[in-house]
Amino acid sequence: MKQLMMKALLGSAVLGAAFGALAADAYPSKPIKWVVPFTPGGAMDTMARTLGEKMSQSMKQPIIIENRPGAGGVVGSSAVAKSEPDGYTMMIVSIGHAVNPSLYAKLAYDPVKDFEPVSLVGIVPNVLVVNPSVKANNVAELVDLAKQQPGKLTFASAGSGTTIHLAGELFASMANVDILHVPYKGSAPAVTDLMGRQVDMMFDSVSSAKPYIDAGRLKPLAVTTSKRSSVLPNVPTVAEAGIKGYELSGWYAVFVPAKTPQPVVNRINEELVKALGQPDVKARFAQIGAEPVGSSPAELGKYLKSETAKWSEIVKARNIKAD
Repeated sequence: MKQLMMKALLGSAVLGAAFGALAADAYPSKPIKWVVPFTPGGAMDTMARTLGEKMSQSMKQPIIIENRPGAGGVVGSSAVAKSEPDGYTMMIVSIGHAVNPSLYAKLAYDPVKDFEPVSLVGIVPNVLVVNPSVKANNVAELVDLAKQQPGKLTFASAGSGTTIHLAGELFASMANVDILHVPYKGSAPAVTDLMGRQVDMMFDSVSSAKPYIDAGRLKPLAVTTSKRSSVLPNVPTVAEAGIKGYELSGWYAVFVPAKTPQPVVNRINEELVKALGQPDVKARFAQIGAEPVGSSPAELGKYLKSETAKWSEIVKARNIKAD
């Protein structure tokens, strides 16, 4: 009996492997839906459309972008989590995918268990900018100023729980300073008030802030990533500027529903990484201040777990609430 069971299990494994190989060979045989859980026009949407166009050509099937905005990406992610795990629904998410479990008391999905990681696709550095009237020309001077005036310095964000907000909270925590968060409904009105001296500082994306930096309307002090940005090569990182260990990357990654066959996941990964290496894709990413980054599914899975743990601690310690 035991031998019969072993043979049956072995036979099932062989059939499963054969089915997976056949599925990968036949994939894709129809259009693929790519869910973007935010509105059109942003960095995430631009990345998906740029990569989707290249992948459509290579995979010889249309890739249809579907914008499903709402609740910081929760609406679109919930829809993908319930989709068939057949490789014909995929999504791009941001750092919010790792933060939302801590921001929302209840989610209709588990960001780790309900999705298969495919690949990181890009990083958008943020830059700490201040109004030129602020009497600080570097991070050390800004920290000193904040300590001299606890609770007086204000930092703007595009809304509670956004990357811009998280960058400020991480800065306050690691620099041990008391700065006041002022949330806005989007980056544009926040930048406008920053230039108008209604607020003192902000951790804006480099692509949004650079025109104002070049015009002298904002003063850059540091970028948030572990390495300097190619867009602002003369601006040090926050870690270089004195807050050791500080790092925040506005990252973007692709996931598919859990239980999607691994050969299909690998095929999508292969096509994404290939597209990310093409010169015109790199040029388009550079226009929005993004740096293309590919990874293996395993690397993305490990990264998501570390990011989820990191932001869980920050959200709890700083008592961050969703809008």
